[in-house]
Amino acid sequence: MKKLSSILLLLLLSPSPGLAQQKETFDYWQFDKAIIWRGVQAFMMCNGLFTSNRTLEQIFDQELAYVRGRPGTIENADFLIDSEKRAVAVGLSDDIPTMRAAYREGLGCIILAPDQTFDQIPELPILKTPPPEGDAASIAWPDGDLLQRSRWPAEIDKKALQAAGQWAFDRKAHGTTEQVTLSLIVVHKGQILLERYTEGVDYHTKTRTWSTAKSIAVTLIGMLVDQGKLSLDEPLGFDWLPKARSPQTDPRSKITLRHVLNMSSGLYPVDNGLEYATGSGLAYWAGASSVRGARKRALIRAPGTNWDYENYDTLLAVYAMKRAIGNDQAYLEFPRSALLDKIGMRNTVPGVDRFGDFIMSSQIYTNARDLARFGLLYLNGGVWNGQRLISEKWIEFVRTPAPATQDRGNFYGGQWWLVPDNRTDVPSTAYSTAGNRGQYVIVVPSHDLVIVRRGLDFGRQGFNRWDLTAEVLKAFSGH
Repeated sequence: MKKLSSILLLLLLSPSPGLAQQKETFDYWQFDKAIIWRGVQAFMMCNGLFTSNRTLEQIFDQELAYVRGRPGTIENADFLIDSEKRAVAVGLSDDIPTMRAAYREGLGCIILAPDQTFDQIPELPILKTPPPEGDAASIAWPDGDLLQRSRWPAEIDKKALQAAGQWAFDRKAHGTTEQVTLSLIVVHKGQILLERYTEGVDYHTKTRTWSTAKSIAVTLIGMLVDQGKLSLDEPLGFDWLPKARSPQTDPRSKITLRHVLNMSSGLYPVDNGLEYATGSGLAYWAGASSVRGARKRALIRAPGTNWDYENYDTLLAVYAMKRAIGNDQAYLEFPRSALLDKIGMRNTVPGVDRFGDFIMSSQIYTNARDLARFGLLYLNGGVWNGQRLISEKWIEFVRTPAPATQDRGNFYGGQWWLVPDNRTDVPSTAYSTAGNRGQYVIVVPSHDLVIVRRGLDFGRQGFNRWDLTAEVLKAFSGH
């Protein structure tokens, strides 16, 4: 009897042959994906045409190269460009909702919700502020774009630096045709030593920063911390969603600004594998609120204990910035008044969702020279023209490894990427922004150096910024 009971128990605990064969083969997110990928097309076309002043041919060939074959893509959908409204609609004659994006002064293009039409464009946010004084073409670099000839530094091998440029642009020779370098700038001691662009691109051309925007966001947030309006180690103090019966006992109330800037909030990950189906993708490309989505995640780990790269962590920090400023108009003006105008980033356009919240985890359009200026601000210790914009203490924070990365190589700080422990061919003190499709601003303090690489990589990406740094440093004697 005892033996029979054991056999029955074993049968109950063993998986059924029928059940073992069951697999989830249906894509439950296919409808979200179709809307989002169509929104990507509308948004990229709109910004390409009206923010970047690119041709439609360039946009299809480069900006949209990585969306080919996706659900609802332009290969299977028609589109409308309204030049007067400066708006784009994609998908006009099938069952997938039409997705629309419209250009708004001072903010670039904004994606509309699937149930909105061009009639709602006047309701979208707008930023009407005058440009900085003067003509950039007649203002000396780095405040403007007038380059002055100076003697080539004796300690730098010009041919070796040009070879590094060739390395960055000739990706076919290094094993891939899917890494497309648009521009490369190398700045040494404030002087541009190398500046190169691909055909159809020049120093005026704006393209999307992708996650390099995170490093711009943390700079603005740092200014508020320096002013005492935000604190790294105090709880964010949000009303989390869904609202708990007792907000005081909501475990998310322990999440601090430091946690989200270190990508260690402990909140449920939504972008790992489903970025173009749910999560922040709905805010980026489908008109959902970036703030509501960021506040809806549940806590699954103790804050500060696990590193997980999430766009929503950055957006929580940006929302904290908005609350600290306390005024919607002042919030929209803040990036320009506090940072961009002060360091000559005249070509930089930070974007918002339709609710007026900055999507500074990704949505900024700018050119290579503006990013070089941004790198110079950090290289110069946060000082520009004798004025301190960010503190050395804040720069130290963004360059300090997030505690949750200690067992994984110390590769990430506060919205900036660090040289991982296993990389010994570049200075360990270097640090970098990083954005999808190959957007990098690399700061190398030991060599008084800033490197900017812009790309529109697609397919097999993976342009390696530390390899680029090593190539550039070959031009420095004694390296």
